[in-house]
Amino acid sequence: MPVFRKPKYTIVRAKKFKQQKKKDIPGGLWTKCEGCGEIIYNKALQENLKVCPKCDYHFVIGARERVDITIDKDTFKEFGKDITSADPLAFKGPKTYKNKLKEDQNATGMKEAVIYGTGKINGANAVLAVTDSRFIMGSMGSVVGEKITRAAELAIEKKFPLVIISGSGGGARMYEGLFSLMQMAKTSAAISRLHKKGNLFISVLTHPTMAGVMASFASLGDIIMAEPKALIGFTGPRVIEQTIKQKLPEGFQRSEFVLEHGLIDMIVSRPQMKETISKLLEYLT
Repeated sequence: MPVFRKPKYTIVRAKKFKQQKKKDIPGGLWTKCEGCGEIIYNKALQENLKVCPKCDYHFVIGARERVDITIDKDTFKEFGKDITSADPLAFKGPKTYKNKLKEDQNATGMKEAVIYGTGKINGANAVLAVTDSRFIMGSMGSVVGEKITRAAELAIEKKFPLVIISGSGGGARMYEGLFSLMQMAKTSAAISRLHKKGNLFISVLTHPTMAGVMASFASLGDIIMAEPKALIGFTGPRVIEQTIKQKLPEGFQRSEFVLEHGLIDMIVSRPQMKETISKLLEYLT
């Protein structure tokens, strides 16, 4: 009889491999659009001046960035950069006014919520002032009012047109009480003097431009333009709805709504803003 032998098996043990970590993707490369939810490569967003290429949503930008995209390179000369707010009321709350100022100065690298100076826009001389909503919501205290007034006076002195780009959602600054409210009349009077001298004033409204700022110098331009979908008005829509107990129309207080109702003259997307201002300066001065 044939003899059957068990076949010999070779046991192969699997080698233990060390699990390699996936390469980490560096952070800060992408931004989610707050308008449409699209994930945008940051370099592409920067090249489009922080405007979503898909839905045209305009991200809020700081005053320094605004100067860089409006004024010709190396032509901006800033004035009054060391003026800072006092604390006339010795305001105390969850945070003191002094602490709030210090926090926002550290966060923004600015001494106050506005910067102003002279520069060239496609070769044309102009005085430019820009408010920044990142600094106590761009609210107008005594220093903001003083700087806007000085910008108007500088335009008169230099015989330059004045361009103010507003991004102020905070209105009059409550930390300074009546001193803040006085700035509405002060800045309006300065713009009135500018008009009497025949200087051109272009007011640019960005998201948000509200309350005391909108009720004073921001609404007094010879030409008033706004970025798309910017919130523009005095009291916010939620407060109005709660007060009148009625639902407001769709898009109420947005640029498109206020253009339709005659409050502003035009809506201009950020990538076309400098060129549009330049053409207005050429035509009107």
